[in-house]
Amino acid sequence: MAKTSVSLRELGSRVGEEVGVSPWVEMPQERIDLFAKATEDHQWIHIDPERAKDSPFGGTIAHGFLTLSMLPRLSESTFEFSDRKMGVNYGLNKVRFTAPVPAGARIRGRFTLAGYDRIDGNGVQTTWKVTIEREGGDRPVCVLESISRHYF
Repeated sequence: MAKTSVSLRELGSRVGEEVGVSPWVEMPQERIDLFAKATEDHQWIHIDPERAKDSPFGGTIAHGFLTLSMLPRLSESTFEFSDRKMGVNYGLNKVRFTAPVPAGARIRGRFTLAGYDRIDGNGVQTTWKVTIEREGGDRPVCVLESISRHYF
Protein backbone atom coordinates (compact mmCIF):
# COMPACT_ATOMS: atom_id res chain seq x y z
CA MET A 1 0.00 0.00 0.00
CA ALA A 2 1.48 3.34 -1.06
CA LYS A 3 1.68 6.29 1.29
CA THR A 4 -0.87 9.06 0.84
CA SER A 5 0.94 12.18 -0.36
CA VAL A 6 -0.47 15.24 1.39
CA SER A 7 0.28 18.94 1.19
CA LEU A 8 -0.12 20.41 4.67
CA ARG A 9 -0.86 23.82 3.18
CA GLU A 10 -3.84 22.35 1.31
CA LEU A 11 -4.98 19.86 3.97
CA GLY A 12 -7.35 22.30 5.70
CA SER A 13 -9.97 21.80 2.99
CA ARG A 14 -10.28 18.14 3.98
CA VAL A 15 -11.60 18.51 7.54
CA GLY A 16 -14.20 15.78 8.08
CA GLU A 17 -12.69 13.46 5.43
CA GLU A 18 -10.91 10.15 5.88
CA VAL A 19 -7.53 11.08 4.44
CA GLY A 20 -5.61 7.82 4.79
CA VAL A 21 -5.62 4.18 5.85
CA SER A 22 -2.42 2.52 7.02
CA PRO A 23 -1.07 -0.83 5.92
CA TRP A 24 -1.71 -3.77 8.25
CA VAL A 25 0.83 -4.26 11.05
CA GLU A 26 1.24 -7.58 12.86
CA MET A 27 1.16 -7.73 16.66
CA PRO A 28 3.14 -10.91 17.41
CA GLN A 29 3.73 -12.29 20.89
CA GLU A 30 7.37 -11.21 20.63
CA ARG A 31 6.33 -7.54 20.31
CA ILE A 32 3.97 -7.94 23.28
CA ASP A 33 6.74 -9.52 25.37
CA LEU A 34 9.20 -6.75 24.47
CA PHE A 35 6.63 -4.10 25.42
CA ALA A 36 6.03 -5.86 28.75
CA LYS A 37 9.76 -5.87 29.41
CA ALA A 38 10.18 -2.20 28.44
CA THR A 39 7.27 -1.01 30.58
CA GLU A 40 7.54 -3.60 33.36
CA ASP A 41 3.88 -4.48 32.82
CA HIS A 42 4.03 -8.25 33.14
CA GLN A 43 0.35 -9.00 33.65
CA TRP A 44 -0.25 -12.66 32.73
CA ILE A 45 -2.98 -11.89 30.16
CA HIS A 46 -0.22 -10.38 28.00
CA ILE A 47 2.74 -12.70 28.54
CA ASP A 48 1.56 -16.13 29.71
CA PRO A 49 0.02 -17.99 26.74
CA GLU A 50 -0.72 -21.12 28.78
CA ARG A 51 -2.62 -19.31 31.53
CA ALA A 52 -4.29 -16.95 29.02
CA LYS A 53 -5.90 -19.93 27.23
CA ASP A 54 -8.44 -20.00 30.07
CA SER A 55 -9.15 -16.26 29.93
CA PRO A 56 -12.23 -14.76 28.26
CA PHE A 57 -9.96 -13.96 25.28
CA GLY A 58 -8.70 -17.52 24.74
CA GLY A 59 -5.08 -16.40 24.57
CA THR A 60 -2.73 -13.52 25.20
CA ILE A 61 -3.65 -10.01 24.12
CA ALA A 62 -1.60 -6.89 23.44
CA HIS A 63 -1.45 -4.19 26.08
CA GLY A 64 -3.79 -1.31 25.29
CA PHE A 65 -0.85 1.06 25.57
CA LEU A 66 1.12 -1.08 23.10
CA THR A 67 -1.71 -0.69 20.62
CA LEU A 68 -1.66 3.06 21.24
CA SER A 69 2.13 3.19 20.93
CA MET A 70 1.82 1.86 17.38
CA LEU A 71 0.25 5.18 16.35
CA PRO A 72 3.53 6.70 15.03
CA ARG A 73 4.19 3.58 12.94
CA LEU A 74 0.64 3.60 11.58
CA SER A 75 0.79 7.32 10.80
CA GLU A 76 4.26 7.36 9.28
CA SER A 77 3.44 4.40 7.04
CA THR A 78 0.27 6.18 5.87
CA PHE A 79 1.28 9.76 5.12
CA GLU A 80 3.99 11.54 3.23
CA PHE A 81 3.75 15.28 3.86
CA SER A 82 5.19 16.93 0.77
CA ASP A 83 5.81 20.34 2.35
CA ARG A 84 6.73 19.46 5.95
CA LYS A 85 10.15 20.18 7.43
CA MET A 86 9.31 18.77 10.86
CA GLY A 87 6.43 17.30 12.82
CA VAL A 88 5.90 16.65 16.54
CA ASN A 89 3.27 14.92 18.63
CA TYR A 90 1.27 17.43 20.66
CA GLY A 91 -1.16 15.22 22.57
CA LEU A 92 -4.11 12.88 22.62
CA ASN A 93 -7.81 13.23 23.41
CA LYS A 94 -10.54 10.71 24.10
CA VAL A 95 -8.45 7.51 24.02
CA ARG A 96 -10.55 4.36 24.42
CA PHE A 97 -9.53 0.70 24.14
CA THR A 98 -12.72 -0.79 22.75
CA ALA A 99 -11.71 -4.38 21.92
CA PRO A 100 -8.75 -6.69 22.55
CA VAL A 101 -5.88 -7.33 20.13
CA PRO A 102 -5.02 -11.04 20.30
CA ALA A 103 -1.36 -11.97 19.89
CA GLY A 104 -0.67 -12.51 16.19
CA ALA A 105 -3.49 -10.23 15.03
CA ARG A 106 -2.98 -7.48 12.48
CA ILE A 107 -4.06 -3.89 13.07
CA ARG A 108 -4.33 -0.78 10.92
CA GLY A 109 -5.30 2.84 11.40
CA ARG A 110 -7.94 4.94 9.68
CA PHE A 111 -7.21 8.67 9.81
CA THR A 112 -9.98 11.26 9.53
CA LEU A 113 -8.99 14.91 9.72
CA ALA A 114 -11.03 16.43 12.56
CA GLY A 115 -9.28 19.78 12.93
CA TYR A 116 -6.81 22.05 11.19
CA ASP A 117 -5.45 25.27 12.69
CA ARG A 118 -2.59 27.57 11.76
CA ILE A 119 -0.05 28.07 14.57
CA ASP A 120 2.81 30.46 15.23
CA GLY A 121 6.17 29.46 13.83
CA ASN A 122 5.05 28.77 10.25
CA GLY A 123 3.04 25.66 10.97
CA VAL A 124 -0.29 23.96 11.44
CA GLN A 125 -1.88 21.89 14.18
CA THR A 126 -3.85 18.90 13.01
CA THR A 127 -6.34 16.86 14.99
CA TRP A 128 -6.97 13.39 13.63
CA LYS A 129 -9.78 11.06 14.60
CA VAL A 130 -8.00 7.71 14.51
CA THR A 131 -9.74 4.38 14.45
CA ILE A 132 -7.45 1.39 14.96
CA GLU A 133 -9.06 -1.79 13.73
CA ARG A 134 -8.15 -5.46 13.89
CA GLU A 135 -8.25 -7.53 10.75
CA GLY A 136 -11.41 -9.63 10.89
CA GLY A 137 -12.68 -7.78 13.96
CA ASP A 138 -16.26 -6.58 14.24
CA ARG A 139 -15.39 -3.33 16.05
CA PRO A 140 -12.40 -1.03 16.50
CA VAL A 141 -9.72 -1.94 19.04
CA CYS A 142 -8.88 1.67 19.86
CA VAL A 143 -10.39 5.05 19.03
CA LEU A 144 -8.73 8.37 19.79
CA GLU A 145 -7.94 11.87 18.71
CA SER A 146 -4.29 12.55 17.93
CA ILE A 147 -2.98 16.11 17.82
CA SER A 148 0.20 16.95 15.90
CA ARG A 149 2.08 20.08 14.99
CA HIS A 150 3.73 20.37 11.61
CA TYR A 151 6.14 23.04 10.44
CA PHE A 152 6.93 24.17 6.91
